Amino acid sequence: MLMIPFLDLRSVVGRHRDDLLEDFKRVLDSGWFINGHEQKAFEAEYAAYCGVRHAVGVGNGLEAIRLILRAQLELGRLQPGDEVLVPANTFIATALAVTECNLALKLVEPDEQTFNVSVASVEAALSGKTRVILAVHLYGGMPDMAALRALADRRGVLLIEDAAQAHGASVSGRKAGSWGHAAAFSLFPSKPLGALGDAGIITTDDDVLAECIFALRNYGARIKYHHEIKGVNSRLDEMQAAFLRTKLKSLDNDNQERHRVAERYCRDISNPYVKTPPLPQSGDVHAWHIFSICSDYRDSLQDFLRKRGVETLIHYPVSIGEQPAYHGDGLNKCPVAESLSRRVLSLPIYPGLSDNDIQTVINACNDFSPDFRSDDEH
Repeated sequence: MLMIPFLDLRSVVGRHRDDLLEDFKRVLDSGWFINGHEQKAFEAEYAAYCGVRHAVGVGNGLEAIRLILRAQLELGRLQPGDEVLVPANTFIATALAVTECNLALKLVEPDEQTFNVSVASVEAALSGKTRVILAVHLYGGMPDMAALRALADRRGVLLIEDAAQAHGASVSGRKAGSWGHAAAFSLFPSKPLGALGDAGIITTDDDVLAECIFALRNYGARIKYHHEIKGVNSRLDEMQAAFLRTKLKSLDNDNQERHRVAERYCRDISNPYVKTPPLPQSGDVHAWHIFSICSDYRDSLQDFLRKRGVETLIHYPVSIGEQPAYHGDGLNKCPVAESLSRRVLSLPIYPGLSDNDIQTVINACNDFSPDFRSDDEH
């Protein structure tokens, strides 16, 4: 039996093969591979796409978050030990960026329907020590950013977007990356906008913050060999920037294709033991990096789908507070996030997924019964 892959990157990238080969030749022939035209052009194009003044290419998504926080520390807007609110069900990179900057991590419970934090959960978590709300657009969907920005402004704290999975997503006509004081994007190959290696980018309307990040990513130098601050080497190289310029042109169409798959799943999966997520409101855009369902019989369902030829993954099987890396840190308990980590399951969703494969996934989900027992249980 042929397995329907969770993500067929060969096919997704193959749609751009000829253009990417031309990009490769152009950069190779230029003889310029770091801090060149392609990087600057992609930064300008992505800033325009997101509707902000600045975009700063960096090495990866973790570095994007970390450099935003580092810059805020350098500028004196944050102090070591300041509290940062982070969703308890996010990927660990969000938390690592906070603790690597010697900031205090405080976890926030997600909403069980949307998987994102709610304004109520964030407001309940705010304390006199809180200086940052780090809002994650989990799976490609966005929380209520207008309300979160209003809350942040009212309480005098920074709102930073972890938009690693939400390239092209929007609410109320504003794209991910334009709501917070700054936003971090991963450009990992599997993302809605993915490089052919590691990469990341930061967006902001803050001129001073952007200038500081530009220096931090390049050893702390604004002028070559003159290092005003202690920076790092975290730069988006010319080859990846060229590839990303090509792929950016099709991002909106790719998101529409993923939305088409999501609509089919939400409409046609009717098994009471398989709960699908809500579709976005009319006019809003969900990037659908991940299509995550919920089931009280998650492990059996995953095994059943595998036997029916459907590959699935779990995003994420361990919540932040339960990660061994954070044992002993005294993080607050988050039972909702812990429960979700035992129930979520991600179905295949990507541009080019065929109608037949979509229907196979739907049929398999609908045929599942809690009575199913894997061979290992016999």
